[in-house]
Amino acid sequence: MTASPTETPAPYRPVPDEPLPHQLLCALAQHRMATTGQLHELLRPDAARQTVSAPLNKLRRNGLVDFTVLPRSNRSRAWYLTGEGARLTRDFPALRGRPPYPSTSTTAASLKTPHTLTVVRCHLAFVADARRRGDEHGHLDWTPEVSHPLGDGEKVIADAVMHYTLAQGDQRTKLRAFVEVDRTTMSSERLAAKLIDYARLYQYEVQPVGRRRPTTPGPAWLRWYPLFPRLLFILAGASRTRLGNRISDLQAMVAQHPLVAAFAREVPLGACMLDDLEDHGPGGAVWAPLTGGILRSWAVL
Repeated sequence: MTASPTETPAPYRPVPDEPLPHQLLCALAQHRMATTGQLHELLRPDAARQTVSAPLNKLRRNGLVDFTVLPRSNRSRAWYLTGEGARLTRDFPALRGRPPYPSTSTTAASLKTPHTLTVVRCHLAFVADARRRGDEHGHLDWTPEVSHPLGDGEKVIADAVMHYTLAQGDQRTKLRAFVEVDRTTMSSERLAAKLIDYARLYQYEVQPVGRRRPTTPGPAWLRWYPLFPRLLFILAGASRTRLGNRISDLQAMVAQHPLVAAFAREVPLGACMLDDLEDHGPGGAVWAPLTGGILRSWAVL
């Protein structure tokens, strides 16, 4: 029976088939690093915080995880896999094909903390929105640092690839997105140039060597995706005015670069500010289409 438009969808809750310690190891292997609060929100949002912190401390005693203390955070902990934890998770079915990224020391982990935790914040905004809307999006539906070749030894590395299923009555719509998280640590020009890389990826075809035929005819991205994922930029780390200017620079690249303009006619492109994403949810009207127009939800860019 299809729900009427006035009915509130039941919150989506993934079935915890695996024990929580297994899920914690899996989440840290997938996301590289996360705080206690982030892991609590990701895996057990309705339980007491101790539900997550107790098994984390036990995993640490067993030498599988460790933490670094975040500065100016009332001693909040950011957790990561040790080398032994990475070796263990390498054989997890959900993580096959994903290289482990253990941190060799607390110092090494702390160097990765700002960007990695910001990417997790972005993921959590989608997770929370999916729960409210009854959509499907869990801790394994967000894969950080996904690399794709562009030829001649070049590649584009997305901060994350997201898988998301809209559930509207009996209709299910699968969406995918490349996610680029910008903390204002690079110039606006370099940020906008990422659009050129994705436009190149959209067109890139593997060239056969000698008489060999390519294993997959057509663009190389068809090896991984039935449709090219939409491209989402999430901006943080500066004033709203400065972030707005960076979004304008992204829109200017779409308008002025022929390859990017052609790409934008085929693939939805959008940008938003992380504060708006967390305050209103990604399903709200917080995304600026890079082709211009009014703010809208990421799903209807």
